Amino acid sequence: MADSDGERRPAGELEASVLAALWSAGKPMSAAQVRAAIPQPLARTTVATLLIRLHEKGVVGRSPAARGFLYFPVADSHGLTARRMHRELDQDHDRSTVLARFVEGLGPDDEAELRRLLEGGGQ
Repeated sequence: MADSDGERRPAGELEASVLAALWSAGKPMSAAQVRAAIPQPLARTTVATLLIRLHEKGVVGRSPAARGFLYFPVADSHGLTARRMHRELDQDHDRSTVLARFVEGLGPDDEAELRRLLEGGGQ
């Protein structure tokens, strides 16, 4: 669906709205409930397609309902960011170099936090 000025929305914007609605609800939602909870005026089929794509990506789970499915997030936003980081890391055959370059790019505060986590400091 296009914006009023005729341009398409960024690819992840609608998925982000759907996920935000699911996180806010704190319970599984139908496509109709998600549609009502997001700020964009989208067609029912668009919301259903977004939910199906998010399910195929493993970002949302679903359970059968009277009519269709109820959808729920499989992780919070931090968990999804971590999943993206793992996916990127898995795409390169030289994990050691990728991790080294990642750590080289960290600022002092992030480096100290990573060190704390690796030493068993936990969340």
